[in-house]
Amino acid sequence: MAQDALAAPAPRPADGPGDLHAALHAGFRWRVPPDFSLAEACCGRWARDTPEATAVIFEDEGGSRASYSYGQLQRAANRLSNALARRGVRTGERVALILPQRFETAVAHIAINQLGAVAVPLSMLFGPDALQYRLQDSGAVLAIAEGSVLPALRGLRDSCPALRELIAVGEGAGAGESAWMDALQSEDARFTSAAAHADAAAVLIYTSGTTGPPKGALIPQRALIGNLSGFVASQNWFGFDPFDASRPSGAVFWSPADWAWTGGLMDALLPTLYFGRPIVAFQGRFSPQRAFELMQRHGVTHSFLFPTALKAMMKAVPEPRRHYRLRLEAVMSAGEAVGDAVFRWCQQALGLTVNEMFGQTEINYVVGNCSRLWPARPGSMGRAYPGHRVAVIDEAGKTCPPGAPGDVAVHRRDVHGDPDPVFFLGYWNRPEATAAKFTGDPADSWCRTGDTAVMDADGYLWYQGRSDDLFKSAGYRIGPSEIENCLVKHPAVANAAVVPKPDAERGALVKAFVVLAPGHQGSDALVEALQALVKGQLAPYEYPKEIEFIEALPMTTTGKVQRAVLRQLEAQRAAGA
Repeated sequence: MAQDALAAPAPRPADGPGDLHAALHAGFRWRVPPDFSLAEACCGRWARDTPEATAVIFEDEGGSRASYSYGQLQRAANRLSNALARRGVRTGERVALILPQRFETAVAHIAINQLGAVAVPLSMLFGPDALQYRLQDSGAVLAIAEGSVLPALRGLRDSCPALRELIAVGEGAGAGESAWMDALQSEDARFTSAAAHADAAAVLIYTSGTTGPPKGALIPQRALIGNLSGFVASQNWFGFDPFDASRPSGAVFWSPADWAWTGGLMDALLPTLYFGRPIVAFQGRFSPQRAFELMQRHGVTHSFLFPTALKAMMKAVPEPRRHYRLRLEAVMSAGEAVGDAVFRWCQQALGLTVNEMFGQTEINYVVGNCSRLWPARPGSMGRAYPGHRVAVIDEAGKTCPPGAPGDVAVHRRDVHGDPDPVFFLGYWNRPEATAAKFTGDPADSWCRTGDTAVMDADGYLWYQGRSDDLFKSAGYRIGPSEIENCLVKHPAVANAAVVPKPDAERGALVKAFVVLAPGHQGSDALVEALQALVKGQLAPYEYPKEIEFIEALPMTTTGKVQRAVLRQLEAQRAAGA
C-alpha cells in the first residue's frame, strides 16, 4: 500500500540511506483519480478486503477498553449514513462533530463523507461563544456531540437556526434529541454511496485563530492524497520498507492530537485508516506518564507528538526507556518549532530522530523531514516533501535568496508542473480572504502561509515565527522561536513564550513568559541564570530583559502558544502605566 502514497518506490541507495531528497522529488508524480472519497479510501476497501483487521483501539481514563475492526467501522458508518439521510441531511450540508478520540468519531467521519455531506469537526474544549461562532458561520444542520457538550449546545439552539437536530453519543439525550445507539439500531447496515469527485468538499476545518477570527477552510477529498507523501515520509515510511512496498507493516499509530483539528484528523486518524492500520483512540487528558503507558500497552510504533507534549515528556521522564518498553519507530512533530533541545532528547532518550513537519489547515503536510531517507538538521523544519514546490518569497512574490527571511509559500503546481492536490478549496464564505492568501495568477500562484523562515542552500527551512510574532527591539529583528528554544534547555523551564514589551526608548524590549518545570521555583537568581544562558548562546540583543514566571501559557486547542494574548497583555499594561 505504500505505492498508493508514492507514485514510485524510493530509489535504493548504493551504500546506506544517504540523501535521497532530490531523487524522490524527481521521480515523484501525483496520481489523483477523478473520483475519490475519503470514506472509500479509509474504510470501504478495507471492509471488503480485510474486514477483521483492527481499525480503532479505544481506551479512556477510567480504564474502559475496546477494539473495533474495519468491518465494524463500515457497518456502523452505513447505519449512521442512513440515519442522517432519514433526518434530511443532504449533499453539501454541514454536520458538526463535537467528539473526543473514540470509535464513534471515526464512524461519523466515514458516514458523513459517504453521504456526501461535509464534516465540521469542533473541539470539546470550545466554550459556548466559540461553538456558537462556528455553528453559525458554517450553517451546520445537525450536530453529533458527546453527552457532556449537550448543555452548552442546547443554550445555542435559538441563535443557530440552521441547527435542526442533535445526536448524543453516550448518555444525556433529552427531549427532541436522538441517542446514538437508538439512532443506529433501527437502520440498515447497508448503504450505497455515490461516487465522490476528488474536488468535492469533504471537511470544513476552522483555523486556530492565532492571527484573527477563525476562518473555515474547506478541504476537498483529494487533500488526503496531498497529505500522504508527507505522512509516509515523516513516519519513516510507516512501517513499510521504502525499497520494497510489498513487505507487510505492523504499524500502530497514536497521537494525543485532537481529532477535531487538522493535526489529529489529517495527520493521524485518516492517514492511518488509509493504510488499513490500527489507531489508538484515547479519551482523556494528556500527561507524560500516561503517554508512555499508552505507547507501551498498545505497542505504538508511530506517533505525532507536538512540541508542547515532547517538552513535557522530556522534563517529566528524562530517561523513558529505563521505565517503559517502547516500540517506537518514528515520531513526527509540528505546530511549533521543535528546537534542538527536544531534537537531541529524542535521539538520546527515545532512540530516534524526530521528524519535524510544517503545514497549515489550508495546505497541510508540505515541509518536513524523513530521517530514514535524508538527513535531518537540528532546529530545521525540514525540506519540501515530494510533490510540493515550496519557496521563501518576499512581499512582491519573488523568491528570496538563501539565508534571507521571507514568507514560506507553496506553489499550486509541483516541480513537474502538475497540480498539487493538497490545496484547500477556499475559506468558507470569505472570497476576499481566499484571494488574499495567494500571490500571482490564480492557476499559477503561490499560497502564502504567513510564517517567516529562511531557506539555506540545501533547501532546509529554518523557522523564525509567525509573521506577526516577529518584532524589532532597538532596530534588531527578533524571532521568538530561537529564544524560546534556548530557554527550554534550562532544566528549570518547562515552556516559554517570548513577546515584545512596549518601550519608549527601544520600541520594544524582549520579554519572556516562563512556565517552570515541576520542583522548581522562580527567583531573581533563576532570572539571571536564564538571561545568562541566552546571552551565552544567542546574540546579546536577544536575551530577555524581563522574565515573568506564570503557571501556564495561553494555548490554542491545537497546542500552539497564543503569543498574541501575551502581546495584548503587555500592551494593556503599558497603556495602564
